[in-house]
Amino acid sequence: MSDYEFARCSTQGARNYQEDTAVVWPGEAGLFAPAPDLGADDGSIVAVLADGMGGHAGGALASRMVCEHFVGVCAARNGSVPERLVAALEEANAAVAAKVAQNPMLSGMGSTLIGARFGADGVEWVSVGDSPLMLYRGGEIAMLNEDHSLAPELERLVAAGRMTEEEARHDPRRHMLRSAVTGDEIDMVDVSRRPLKMEPGDYVILASDGVHTLETAEIARIVRAYGGEGADAVARALIREVEQMREPHQDNATVIAVRLKPTGEVG
Repeated sequence: MSDYEFARCSTQGARNYQEDTAVVWPGEAGLFAPAPDLGADDGSIVAVLADGMGGHAGGALASRMVCEHFVGVCAARNGSVPERLVAALEEANAAVAAKVAQNPMLSGMGSTLIGARFGADGVEWVSVGDSPLMLYRGGEIAMLNEDHSLAPELERLVAAGRMTEEEARHDPRRHMLRSAVTGDEIDMVDVSRRPLKMEPGDYVILASDGVHTLETAEIARIVRAYGGEGADAVARALIREVEQMREPHQDNATVIAVRLKPTGEVG
């Protein structure tokens, strides 16, 4: 029995392939846990989202491998939540390294990662890359994790008066990653310092960077409008709005929406 309700939704956008992978465990069967009968008896759930890179085959494979190994370690390993999250990240990174060593043609493949564990104490996470982890509370959106792309560096140049907002928004370097799960040493890792207690009405959104087509205020508006209908309505509405923007170069976009179940619906 879990206190949390979740849903996921995705779109390929303008791409003819999908490099995002997202899964929530337990609750979704498949290859993402080493023992299908192993469940979280403490009511917790683990949500993981990965945005692959390295071409059609490499990116899709990398994101799937990252999710599979991350959830597998979280499902099977003992220890504190932060220890399990970091160990799961390390195992996912090692799996990518092993696959590239086995098939050098896959060199350059990799993935972003958000891995979040929702339990009685709240949500804790580890992340690498530029996939955003967002908290919706009281009508506003707050970013929970660090952005490991060059976007924050460009924003600092804007603040220093060395670049205009328009230049920063359209700079081709904006989406270059400073850290990713590639099998090499990971340069930057964001780990939550303590559990974030979730309150009634809160949503935590894990997303790939394709969701950046929407402004933060628009994401907040959508969650506010559909939040009362549940996680599935929120996830579907966010992706529907991305598709309706008709961005000609729209990247893959995936979201996982998680909220506390309303009183009386736990189970």
